[in-house]
Amino acid sequence: MSIPSRDDLAALIRDKYGGDAGADIAGDVARLSAGEPLAYVIGWVPFLGLHVDLGSRPLIPRAETEYWTEVLITHLAKRPQVTLLDLCAGSGAIGLSVLKHVPGAHVSFGELELPHAELIRKNIEMNGLDAARALVRRGNLFVPFSGERFDVIATNPPYIPAGRELDGSVIGYEPPVALFAGAEGIDLIDRIAREAAHHLNPGGELWMECDIDNIETARELVLTGGAARADIRTDQYGRPRTLVGYYA
Repeated sequence: MSIPSRDDLAALIRDKYGGDAGADIAGDVARLSAGEPLAYVIGWVPFLGLHVDLGSRPLIPRAETEYWTEVLITHLAKRPQVTLLDLCAGSGAIGLSVLKHVPGAHVSFGELELPHAELIRKNIEMNGLDAARALVRRGNLFVPFSGERFDVIATNPPYIPAGRELDGSVIGYEPPVALFAGAEGIDLIDRIAREAAHHLNPGGELWMECDIDNIETARELVLTGGAARADIRTDQYGRPRTLVGYYA
């Protein structure tokens, strides 16, 4: 048991109860004290100007993901048209942000779990995004997109080695399928690296979040899988976090 911080309680009252200081938060405090993440207790997180609902309890979007997604948006904003696949989409935060901030973008979302796929549709609607430019499909990685190609694939796949110890608030509440990917944490990255070239248009790009301990391995896999070049980019804390593959 842990006592929620003053900042967490303030965020709870602000974001869940609209600033109502008289709200009954006893149940919420109990959940926080038991170690449940604040984002799940509140029920949503802000992400690049979006209200991202977490009702199906997907992986909670992190600040590192928000950072590189903003870089991606800046990169894409100059294009009059672009097709993007948000793979392993979870809450859909990456693709939703592109849909919001890149008017010429058509975004497809690929998600394994049905409740999360339904959540993405809910997030599109509740954020007032253009559903005509969005497509949500459920299935294992590229299976729902057989024969289709995109200008950009953006993904935050599971990448944590199976034996790594994580904080109780993570391992006790967030979905293991969205966290762990085999003994070295590269099982999903390997599959994406091998298949990405078959789903990218000429000149296409793969933007993939990785673990700082396996990103060099991920880079080699992406190059072996057909990328002409693969650059490692750092996050806002200076750590190697994102891999960008460029395809001829």
